[in-house]
Amino acid sequence: MEFFMKMIVAVIQEAVSSNDKATNLALTEKRIRDAAQSGAQLVLLQELHSTLYFCQVQSPHYFQMAESLDGSTCLALERLAKELNIVLVGSIFEKRAAGVYHNTAVVFDGNKGMVGYYRKMHIPD
Repeated sequence: MEFFMKMIVAVIQEAVSSNDKATNLALTEKRIRDAAQSGAQLVLLQELHSTLYFCQVQSPHYFQMAESLDGSTCLALERLAKELNIVLVGSIFEKRAAGVYHNTAVVFDGNKGMVGYYRKMHIPD
């Protein structure tokens, strides 16, 4: 006999119109809450969901938007995952060290907090 476990997955794709992280994160939080209320156990956010997607160009202007894994975006996503008891995958523009930046995917478990991350450094051609 085979055993199958059902999982409800939500994918959130948004039209981000500014680099205002607080406003964008508030809108994303509402959509995450809606997904969890609809039964989603795993919620996946788009790449760099809290700002405009700027990775096609390299400009010093964008480096000021970078944050660490213990920055405000990750803390907010971790809090939400715990509160809603979901697994949540988001991403940030991470400043890991002086001059070292990554487009980082981060995984949060509702029971364990941050459980993993993947750092992408190069833009595909």
